[in-house]
Amino acid sequence: MIIGAIAALLALWVPRRIVERRFVDSIVDIADAPHAPVGIVFGAGLRRDGGPTTVLYDRVAAAAQLFSEGKVDSLLMSGHEIPEGYSEPRAMRAVAESLGVPAEAIVTDGLGTRTFTTCERAISIFGIERALLITQDYHLPRALAICDGLGIDAVGVSADLRPYSPRALQYWETREIPATLVALVEIFIARLT
Repeated sequence: MIIGAIAALLALWVPRRIVERRFVDSIVDIADAPHAPVGIVFGAGLRRDGGPTTVLYDRVAAAAQLFSEGKVDSLLMSGHEIPEGYSEPRAMRAVAESLGVPAEAIVTDGLGTRTFTTCERAISIFGIERALLITQDYHLPRALAICDGLGIDAVGVSADLRPYSPRALQYWETREIPATLVALVEIFIARLT
């Protein structure tokens, strides 16, 4: 039983470590980001008042800075949206516009409910073949692996603009372990179809 538990933990942990090592050189700070036609900004939840969480705000702020520095020509804001009023893309757009990004430079996608869906729709619906992925460091390896697997030439840009709660960061990093394994399976299935 102990050997089985250890094997299960390794089966989850090893893929994450491989992905982190594979994409470590594809992650840069805002200052070192190359130019790309579009920046993809991933949703990260809303507060009860409908405003962005701190993590989401930082993603949009990093994207706005990349736009203002001419490192991206447009932004794809992708996140979850439901008819009852919850809309990550709408909140993301509002923040981006308040930070000086013109409305015409922003495209929103309310069907980006997961990282895989965001990346898959970026290429299949929006025709994006080269992009900067704008999210926090804990999320970038998985996002880069997915885009690579789907055929998007991507560079990850760190949106870690402030220190986050150690407890929250530990939760997010732990969550990435099974999420990375699921992403690799999804990439494999997508390549078969």
